[in-house]
Amino acid sequence: MSKDIYILGIETSCDETSMSIVKNGYEEVATTILTQMDTHAEFGGVVPEIASRMHTENITIVLDDLLKKANMSVNDVDAIAVTYAPGLLGSLLVGVEFAKTLSFIYNKPLIATNHIAGHIYANMLVKKIEFPALALVISGGHTELVLMKDDYKFEVLGSTQDDAIGECFDKVARVIGLPYPGGPNVEKYALKGKHTYDLPIPMNNDSLDFSYSGLKSSIINLAHNEEQRNHEIRKYDLARSFQDVAVDELVRKTKLAIRKEKNNIKEVIVAGGVSANKYLRSEMQKLCDSENVELSIPPIRYCTDNAAMIACAAYPQYLKKDFSNLELDAKSEDNLFND
Repeated sequence: MSKDIYILGIETSCDETSMSIVKNGYEEVATTILTQMDTHAEFGGVVPEIASRMHTENITIVLDDLLKKANMSVNDVDAIAVTYAPGLLGSLLVGVEFAKTLSFIYNKPLIATNHIAGHIYANMLVKKIEFPALALVISGGHTELVLMKDDYKFEVLGSTQDDAIGECFDKVARVIGLPYPGGPNVEKYALKGKHTYDLPIPMNNDSLDFSYSGLKSSIINLAHNEEQRNHEIRKYDLARSFQDVAVDELVRKTKLAIRKEKNNIKEVIVAGGVSANKYLRSEMQKLCDSENVELSIPPIRYCTDNAAMIACAAYPQYLKKDFSNLELDAKSEDNLFND
């Protein structure tokens, strides 16, 4: 039998300090996450300077806790993987420098892993990806439909022309006065509301591209007009109306992509923080059932930022010996799909 490969993943791209050990690219051994959500909630969003300082304070605590859970030492792992991009630069630097230190001290290969790749490969914690696969990547900074022909072989079929879906959720939350984190709170309000507001369908055409700026602007204008008239916004109904329109467009475009690539798609992957939305998960399941295509969405705990997904994404890199040297630097932006 071939030797089992254990990868220690480190994720500090935003406001979660997380480390994980994953075996053979799909079996989670242990994961520790220290969240800063309550701290940043006081400010209505993530404060980069506070985030990086808290990562510095938490990172050794997280490592100690992880190793206790796994009953392992750093000597037992085969490589150190770290998110180097994209994200908040100060936060990323904490993780990258810590990973470089571990790599040097323990003489382990260092793997620079893209955060968005992590979200895609989080699906490996559910099942191995069957290629070719169609990935719907949806987060605060991304809205893309991507054809995956093999590991790290990406072809962008469509992308947002302006705002990302997660960004739009957060903006709508602020407009209607919901606290941070915006997206999950919009979802909670939508559960109690009815689709009573007439909102425009974004990018209402047969291309595979997305656009959410018009939908966002219409809600901002609607809220402003209601305020000018001294009318109270029906927050639950507005949240529901927005979520229906925003999610339905994701589903519609995915359906178009499935049909355009019908003979090339073995499964649909949904990746990124917005994939935690339960209405989206339900609608995507209905779509894939109707199109007779398998759907893969990670459990909700793997949809938000975590290091298990980074260790999973690093496994194909490990097999290819795609290692970095100790000059590795963090980047606030780095498009996974450029190549």
